[in-house]
Amino acid sequence: MGNLGRERKLNEIELTPKILRELQLIQLECLTELDRICRANDIDYSLDGGTLLGAVRHGGFIPWDDDIDVIMLRDDYEMFYGVCKTELDSKRFFLQERRTDPHYCVGYPRIRRNGTVYRRAGHEHMKYHEGVFIDIFVLDNVPDNKFLRILHRFVCFCNRKILWSKSGKRIAPNVFWRSWFSLVSLIPAAFAFWCNDVIARVCNRRKTELVRHNTHPYPNPKVCGYGIPCDLLERYTELEFEEQRFRAVAENERYLTMLYGNFMILPPVEERKPSVRLAEFGWGRESYDS
Repeated sequence: MGNLGRERKLNEIELTPKILRELQLIQLECLTELDRICRANDIDYSLDGGTLLGAVRHGGFIPWDDDIDVIMLRDDYEMFYGVCKTELDSKRFFLQERRTDPHYCVGYPRIRRNGTVYRRAGHEHMKYHEGVFIDIFVLDNVPDNKFLRILHRFVCFCNRKILWSKSGKRIAPNVFWRSWFSLVSLIPAAFAFWCNDVIARVCNRRKTELVRHNTHPYPNPKVCGYGIPCDLLERYTELEFEEQRFRAVAENERYLTMLYGNFMILPPVEERKPSVRLAEFGWGRESYDS
């Protein structure tokens, strides 16, 4: 649904190489702060997705990548959330999730850089803090029973669409989907958050074979459609990323193969470009205060 299509032109700025690099360096600040807090409190996390791929294949950002992703198990994230109340540099950063921002309707937490503006095209109507951010994907257990896995994935899909609907009704690629998301947006985001909390609480009562972030799809659904093996999160190492060292799952090549197949092969030249569409980017906003 990120494709704006031909039917709808939105106000966008050109994401030049200079702007992209400035964006990456601000995101690196956020990652460095997360790493500082996790090291001080013995909290596990791992680089994830394209960020992990960039660390392994490029030693830093994929040159055209426009975001940073990390993953944490639920217990580690709740510990992180707790210590951020006193240890996060709140003048520079803001830990954003539904408990800290009443207007937030994204299914996973973010660390935002205060004093920045990062507004995606089509998201101008959103009221939540819109500074430059990194994503934190929180992993919960997935049922071992085959039928319950199918049901679990379906409910996660529905929750994801509810949370996306306020954006989807503006930026979906055609009238049909914008109308459909307009109807879905009538369901309160609070319901999706509550539903996800209940699912996570039930599934996390015992260890399971798989874990997943419930409100974001994996890039290779044929392999990771239900989740990823929980044993990936048992051992960690450190990888170089932009001349710094950050934590990553020890079996990072196994994980990347699950996500992307032969991950060392570069995509075609025409696909080597940022995916984000921005309406506004820069510095100058005051720190967020909910």
